[in-house]
Amino acid sequence: MTTATMQVSQKDFEKAQEQLKLLKKDPGNETKLKLYALFKQATEGPCNSPKPGMLDFVKKAKWDAWNSLGNLSQDNARQKYTELVSSLISAESAGQTKDASPEESRHGGYETIIVTTKNNITKIMFNRPERKNAINHQMYREIIKALHEAGKDDSTIAVITGNGEYYTSGNDLNNFANVKPNEMEKMAKDGAVLLK
Repeated sequence: MTTATMQVSQKDFEKAQEQLKLLKKDPGNETKLKLYALFKQATEGPCNSPKPGMLDFVKKAKWDAWNSLGNLSQDNARQKYTELVSSLISAESAGQTKDASPEESRHGGYETIIVTTKNNITKIMFNRPERKNAINHQMYREIIKALHEAGKDDSTIAVITGNGEYYTSGNDLNNFANVKPNEMEKMAKDGAVLLK
């Protein structure tokens, strides 16, 4: 594995840790044990702690899960952890089970939205539920990019929706926080260009 690949893998691993915190639904004890084991293996390597006593059920379950990974490399554990988190996020955000429809394709390269295409319909889902899908500058740019891409493929319609309980609460007020008086005019012009 090259250094560049390893760095990307570490970056993806760290991003997966943050994404996991955004899950609204409990993935269940079995999945949580698997996540725990993969995380420990990715960060510390093979299980190196003594086996807990049989009456300490939680620690024993965690130890068993970690120990069951044997000599799985840290890189492979990081990869499996990232893939598991991605599948949980995808299943929850799209309201689907893990068996994704084969005719639906997901577009990558987005952080604040989820873009999928199925039957010539592109679905753009705002994906900042922790912020009530408030639209920040990055989301504006990603929406524009997704609409341009939808205009170039076979999509006949684009649907915009929101992840979670809110479609969107509107503009993220952090877009306008900490703006110095002498920067207001520039910010207004930048906003006009963005929305053109």
